Amino acid sequence: MTNPVQTLTKSVTVNDNPFMKPVEWLSLLLLAGVILVVLPLALDGFRLNLVGKYLTYAFVALGLVICWGYAGILSLGQGVFFGLGGYCMAMYLKLEASSVENTKIQSTPGIPDFMDWNQITALPWFWQPFKNLPLTLILVVAVPVLFALVISYAMFKRRVGGTYFAIITQAIAAILTILIVGQQGYTGGINGITDLRTLHGWDIRTDHAKVILYFVNGGLLIACILAAQYVKKSKLGRILVAMRDKEDRVRFSGYSVAGFKVFAFCLAAGFAAIGGAMFTLQVGFMSPSFVGIVPSIEMVIYAAVGGRLSLFGAVWGTLLVNWAKTSFSESFPDLWLFGLGALFIAVVLAFPNGLAGIWREQIEPRLTRRVKGLRAPPSAIAPPHSAPAE
Repeated sequence: MTNPVQTLTKSVTVNDNPFMKPVEWLSLLLLAGVILVVLPLALDGFRLNLVGKYLTYAFVALGLVICWGYAGILSLGQGVFFGLGGYCMAMYLKLEASSVENTKIQSTPGIPDFMDWNQITALPWFWQPFKNLPLTLILVVAVPVLFALVISYAMFKRRVGGTYFAIITQAIAAILTILIVGQQGYTGGINGITDLRTLHGWDIRTDHAKVILYFVNGGLLIACILAAQYVKKSKLGRILVAMRDKEDRVRFSGYSVAGFKVFAFCLAAGFAAIGGAMFTLQVGFMSPSFVGIVPSIEMVIYAAVGGRLSLFGAVWGTLLVNWAKTSFSESFPDLWLFGLGALFIAVVLAFPNGLAGIWREQIEPRLTRRVKGLRAPPSAIAPPHSAPAE
């Protein structure tokens, strides 16, 4: 029997499948130029920090492109991993802000204020690793990825997928939200972890610090796009597409479908965790409101509006939806939900492939022809000369 994945892999040569096509490099340069040059020059500090918050959601949308768009795994609980990454970073920042000197008025100095309010007299064991910054940076990614590994391995080994998996991830988001709110003495409860001040002694509350964090956020986002592009263009990416379209044929060819699904889900969780950590640094708090069902569904909408098969489209979709959400809520506080709903309906009906569909069908072909015309030698585009008469 013919192996569909091997056939697909052999049929694509190195020249036919570069890491990025010229038009994709142009797309990346355009996105990087807007994020790192245009917006910092055009916006004031408040608006720039607001865009920085939007960009933290784009990490989740990137993961959904790999998880949902290419692997066919719809997750309605990505807020869980966004929140876990954010909470890990918030725990380090809170411990730094809760030094003995800063908390000497408490009955138990040296622990976070919400623990003291709930009559906890010693720092819990699971808070101890977050006293160290390098270890915290590792745990920011490791904790959500390990949690995703446990969930996905348990589900995919039993071939749970499709709508059932989406519902399970939604249920996990609801359960984790209830758990965080209920364990107020250890998590800060409904208020979350607030009053975050410094990162390794560096004050993150100043305007200058917020600008620096914005550029760090943008740089990490570009790096994650390149990492996702590498997965997309590799043999692994082609296996994910084959698995999405013909899962049984891939399984019969000897590949571990469950293993590839686990990888895609964990990769998406890792991207979301980085976004959550950057959100905590830029906004200055983390609460259970970013872990639940509603934010998780909104994150899926970002990818859908931008285009679930496009990495660049996911980022543009995130920016568009959040900009529209902010603009509508400021201009029409009583009607902004209707305006946002109309935007979603218009995009789905008129452009079912999202913003990336408009780019791919209307703009990219023209840019490709233009690039090929510029790269072609003059002899290839010059009109043929008639032979001289004898």
